[in-house]
Formats: sequence, structure tokens, C-alpha cells
Amino acid sequence: MIDSPLQVSDRGPVRIITVNRPDKLNALNAATLDALQAAFTAAANDAGVHVVVLTGAGPKAFVAGADIAEMVQLTPVQGRDFSQRGQRMMRAVETMPKPVIAMINGFALGGGLELAMCCHLRIASDTAKVGQPEINLGLIPGFGGSQRLLRLAGRAATLELCLLGAPVDAARAQQLGIVNRVVPAAELEDRTMEIAAQLAAAAPLALRGILDCVNFGGESGIEEGLAYESAQFGLMFATEDMREGTTAFLDRRKPAFSGR
Repeated sequence: MIDSPLQVSDRGPVRIITVNRPDKLNALNAATLDALQAAFTAAANDAGVHVVVLTGAGPKAFVAGADIAEMVQLTPVQGRDFSQRGQRMMRAVETMPKPVIAMINGFALGGGLELAMCCHLRIASDTAKVGQPEINLGLIPGFGGSQRLLRLAGRAATLELCLLGAPVDAARAQQLGIVNRVVPAAELEDRTMEIAAQLAAAAPLALRGILDCVNFGGESGIEEGLAYESAQFGLMFATEDMREGTTAFLDRRKPAFSGR
């Protein structure tokens, strides 16, 4: 029996997916990419899951990169296929209809930073380091790093991280807009789960609408994005959650959202 490269557990409506290869610093090989694809598909289709938290096993790494031992023998065609495999999985995470939080507990380098960037929020330990060091291997980012980093942090930061290949600490990553929050290492799990619980209690259809609008707007012109937002805004008026939320506000009570 082959051990799974992931650990999956639930805390109420929050699903925790942990890359579980601590002896390899949670490096991404083909089997791990496939397992992540399956795990996120299952979470997307499970009505009991409202939020996903993604992290890495052990104290050292979120994900330290792609598995170099597996990559070193690849042919050009196999290299392209490996890149596309990772891109498909990460695009599935990015377009999830439920919020995904990367809990960055250590090194997030190369494929690890690419995996974190496809999540919707990134909470980092103050001891974490992130970077795109592929240049040091004679490579370039292959799982979307050049594209998502450009959209998150801009051209200057993307060129700095990709051309120089040196990691930056969590504080610098926050300054560049790569991570949302930096917290003390001892508080990382508690603080991340607090945010996850807040999202899990929010209106699920509104969460999905926000994620859809941001994904669509990030790849379209302003007029198209505004039109899409208006359409999504209008759809919210067909939901029970919108009636509950507005009524609760007027009644000065906490809303109880049902996802309908």
C-alpha cells in the first residue's frame, strides 16, 4: 500500500489539506499534484465544506518546491507535461467556489510559492521564506509563478524574485503584496483557523460571487468586469441569504446563513 502524500481532516466546515512529505520538505512530485487535484475536487463538491486551509507537514516547509529528483530526468516534452499538470491543479484551486487559505509555515519556494499564490488568502509565519529560485537550476517557473506573481506583486517584484532567485522573508513578502498577513510562528495555526472560521460563517453564495468576480475581473477589461459584477450582484437578490443578511442587519442581530 502506498502512503498518501496528503493528510486531509475536517474541523467542522473547514477542511485542512496538508502536503505530507516532510522528509522531502513537502516537494511536489507528480503523485502529489494528482492527489491535490483530487482533494480539491472533493472539497469543491462537498456541501459540508465551506473553507479549505492548505499547509505543509513538519516545522520547516510549506512546500519547498517541485521534486528535483523526479524532474532531473525529464525530456522536453515530459517537462512541458509536468508544467501543465501543475498548472491545471493550481488553476483548479484558484477557481474553487470556496475560499482557500494557504497557511505558510516555512519555506514556500518555487512550486511551493506557486501553490500558495493560487490560494485566495496567504497567512505566513514570521519565520517563513518565499521565493522563485528556479534560475539557480537553469530553469524558469513552470506552475504559473511568472504570471501569478506578476498579478500579485507587479513587474518589478516579479523580475527581482525570478531573475535573482533569492528568497525573501515573510515581512518583505507582505510589503510586496505576496502574503496577506504575517503572524508569530507559535500563533500561525490559531490565527489562520480564526480567519477560516470567519469565512465559514459567511454567506456561501456571496463568497462564491466575490471569488468569481475577482477571477473574471482580473482577466478582463474594466467595463466587462463591472458588467459581470452587476450581474452577480443582481443574482444575490434571488438568495435566501441576502434576505437573511439584510433583515438581520435591520433587526440588529447576527445573521444565520444557509447557503440558499
